[in-house]
Amino acid sequence: MKEIIPLSELRILVVDDSDFSRSMILQILSEAGCQLVTETNSAEHAMKLIREKKPHIVIADIVMPEISGIELTTKINDNFDNIYVIMISSLSQEHVVLEAISSGASDFISKPVQKNQLIESIQKIAQNISKE
Repeated sequence: MKEIIPLSELRILVVDDSDFSRSMILQILSEAGCQLVTETNSAEHAMKLIREKKPHIVIADIVMPEISGIELTTKINDNFDNIYVIMISSLSQEHVVLEAISSGASDFISKPVQKNQLIESIQKIAQNISKE
């Protein structure tokens, strides 16, 4: 039986162009015991960080300048194995959620991000990640 990775050992990348949203998510992750968290405000920089940090989970906003979170999710799924994406957005219309999921996102969370919802999503994904 595989050993599930604890939250404290998950590598998480937060990608959001809003400083306020990023800081709120970082606070939630910190309170939950997530210690290996990296952040950026752009999808372009996120791709570089993914290569360097090899996150297990990417938490990405949908609406960002230059490259959207949807495009980022597609790029992640096309170029990397075993990286899970949680999409977040203040846009929660059904077509937006469906587009996020069809691009390869593992989950969709509406903003403002609720602590319990984010942690439950991460814990559910963590069940698929084994310790290295």
